[in-house]
Amino acid sequence: MAKKKDKHKSKDDHATSGKGKKGKKSKKDAVAPIETSFIDTLKVGAGFVLADRDPGSTPGFTGDKAKGKDALAAADDELDLLQEQLYAMSREGGTKRVLLVIQGMDTSGKGGILRHVVGAVDPQGIELTAFKAPSPEELEHPFLWRIRKALPGPGMIGVFDRSHYEDVLIVRVHNLVPPQQWGRRYGTINGFEQGLLDDDVTIIKVMLHVSKEEQKARLQERLDRPDKYWKYNPGDLDERAYWDAYQEAYQALLERCSPAHAPWYVVPADHKWYARLAVQRLLLEHLRGLDLRWPPADFDVEKEKARLAEL
Repeated sequence: MAKKKDKHKSKDDHATSGKGKKGKKSKKDAVAPIETSFIDTLKVGAGFVLADRDPGSTPGFTGDKAKGKDALAAADDELDLLQEQLYAMSREGGTKRVLLVIQGMDTSGKGGILRHVVGAVDPQGIELTAFKAPSPEELEHPFLWRIRKALPGPGMIGVFDRSHYEDVLIVRVHNLVPPQQWGRRYGTINGFEQGLLDDDVTIIKVMLHVSKEEQKARLQERLDRPDKYWKYNPGDLDERAYWDAYQEAYQALLERCSPAHAPWYVVPADHKWYARLAVQRLLLEHLRGLDLRWPPADFDVEKEKARLAEL
């Protein structure tokens, strides 16, 4: 994807005047702010048990679907602003970047996250990679080779639709390599992610936790509606047959790859509107924590104003 270009429209007004993108009163002025920290609420810590997190729950949010959608829309301007500040700082030598990792069973809503959350910011500030089955070339290299190639550059928000964790999920479930080999990968992944943090990468790892019953309903909808046929993959049913094995594999990676410096966040995903809101808040909270700001001018502002006035 091409790097983000300078935009003619400034967001200074968004940050100071309370006006939205179309000059109207900002949505966030009409919606009560969310005080809950989704980072604290959804973070995987010691003793976490995946089976104990209800996929149909909405932790950290007490509103209904309508209020959830309103809250999602209300934060769009701030998310857009922070993303532009992240990029602007990179133009002045800043090295901060963000990596959002999205994992989940088939139909868990990864595509909706990309459209409704990631799609709210300037697409030129996003580097999206959807990881499929490894190509013959990729199989000739260590499993992190293709991951390193896709890492975001300074000022960018990288998004991984699936990730290096496939190498301890599908590889484990289907016995694609010996257990000793995939077993070593947990430690390799932890070291890799520590290196990313040392390189100024903020990692946000999200598991979209959908129930088996909800997955069946979503697959049924794809079979019942002609406008959903394109989403249906017969292979999804093949993978569904391994449901319990995948849950066991997810539990293992959550236990072994959720250190304090790079924790997992398990987002209940039976309600699509909640999952989108939760991921947006996780991204927003992490961006807020980066101390982003507009870089100062490296020229004499008043002098340039005077020059412009004479032209």
